[in-house]
Amino acid sequence: MGGGLLVAGTTSDAGKSVVTAGICRWLVRKGVKVAPFKAQNMSLNSFVTREGAEIGRAQAMQAAAARVEPSALMNPVLLKPGSDRSSQVVLLGKPVGELSARGYFGGPGGSDGPGGSSGASLYGGRREALLGTVTECLEELRRTHDAVICEGAGSPAEINLRRTDIVNMGIARAARLPVVVVGDIDRGGVFASFFGTTALLSREDQAHIAGYMVNKFRGDVALLEPGLAMLRDLTGRPTVGVLPFAHGLGIDEEDGLRVSMRGAVRESVVAPPHGADVLRVAVCAVPLMSNFTDVDALAAEPGVIVRFVDRPEELADADLVIVPGTRGTVKALAWLRERGLADAIARRAAEGRPVLGICGGYQLLGERIEDDVESRAGTVEGLGLLPVRVRFAREKTLARPVGEALGERVEGYEIHHGVAEVTGGDEAFISDGQGRGLDGCRVGSVWGTHWHGSLESDGFRRAFLRRVADAAGRAFVPAPDTSFAALREEQLDRLGDLIERHADTDALLRLIEGGVPAGLPFVPPGAPAHPADAPAGERPAVPAQPSDGAADTTVNAAASDAPDQSHSFEALEGGTR
Repeated sequence: MGGGLLVAGTTSDAGKSVVTAGICRWLVRKGVKVAPFKAQNMSLNSFVTREGAEIGRAQAMQAAAARVEPSALMNPVLLKPGSDRSSQVVLLGKPVGELSARGYFGGPGGSDGPGGSSGASLYGGRREALLGTVTECLEELRRTHDAVICEGAGSPAEINLRRTDIVNMGIARAARLPVVVVGDIDRGGVFASFFGTTALLSREDQAHIAGYMVNKFRGDVALLEPGLAMLRDLTGRPTVGVLPFAHGLGIDEEDGLRVSMRGAVRESVVAPPHGADVLRVAVCAVPLMSNFTDVDALAAEPGVIVRFVDRPEELADADLVIVPGTRGTVKALAWLRERGLADAIARRAAEGRPVLGICGGYQLLGERIEDDVESRAGTVEGLGLLPVRVRFAREKTLARPVGEALGERVEGYEIHHGVAEVTGGDEAFISDGQGRGLDGCRVGSVWGTHWHGSLESDGFRRAFLRRVADAAGRAFVPAPDTSFAALREEQLDRLGDLIERHADTDALLRLIEGGVPAGLPFVPPGAPAHPADAPAGERPAVPAQPSDGAADTTVNAAASDAPDQSHSFEALEGGTR
């Protein structure tokens, strides 16, 4: 079986996704056949594999870093929030139910959603049982690859969730993986975070914590070294890398709206326009916004300025308004009306100013929505800007289609329950190249499509931006040589460079190849032992975990009492985004 490593973090957004992708790219450049893995992900940014499975988009990005085709094995459990208290559970790429946090953790409150009643009855309160599924997926990847780099979720020290953990120390113990903990020093308190994370884990979990990695460091590393030495004295564990703060990495995030809402899609510098003018794009930051990575390809174009907005006055100077995908189409529609954005978008359409709706955004631009699945709101009137009627089906459409638009080849992916019936319009937005419509429609300067990722097709993106510039009266000219795929490859290489130049790669290789180091010291006080350390007849039916020689089988009975985690959807994954 191939080697492995789990990249955990002191917090959400510590840099686990970036470090995992960077290690994958560094290894593949060394000739190692490597794959990424995340047992459980919570995200509204997802992707469709070639076999029609839905996984987290961050894992698809990591697969690109590893130069392998993404697969459902790489993200067996995906949670897609539908409210503050519930998420759709996607198992091995297919939706199986809609569950509350309480239902997912074993209490009352599971509810049936898309996928039928089996979702709640089979998966409500059985998160422990999912450990068997995720372990099997990881084992399959390790059988077929030289190494698998796993990403944790949130923090491994979410002690209130440890009993049912399948993504941090649960999978590390089950698969005997060494763990490197990443900390964001830019936030401050990184030494306390490293020490506290370790000291809050049980003796058995601590035996897998093999080292630390500092992320987003600014300044002279020599000034940090005394602290790193003291950390090693306190914990008996080395720091295996100090990664510098890097601007404009531009990678796909799990849920990075907190970054995006600062006014730019990423921290990258806006390139000067190729022509005489810039093009301004305003993206409506609708509730439960999904796959907002669709607009990254626009932001990569020289002279295109992308920002997220939530007020009608912010649309005034926009040359293009985008209504993006959302996990709550009816909720987003109500939000647009409450904010006055719906009226502002309608005025734009009447004036012939460009509007683009993608997936859920396309649906709410239509005439009518019949939703007895997602919101269960029944029939709701849409904005009426496109001749489209939408009916929500229980079966989710998951596809990787190819077509033609504006005379250019278009590739995309579909993730939606809504089925659109187009009753008119000037033309289909995307066709099969033979004059037959495949998806979407256009009326004047209003376009709509279900296809995510279509703007990553370079020729189509340039043709679409020319249309937008003409309608907006802007002297904007798309750069003729912008390749989004090449830019993404450059960014992934930058991640690989960060690891190669600033991490202790020899130490990482020893961990990946050699497994959990022996003799790692215990850092008191530690958490009570986990029920998984109890005799086999007293724990959930999951694959047996081999002894690591450091097990303390003392069980605190209080550890088996599951806390009430229904107050927030973050509880489904320890606050992970």
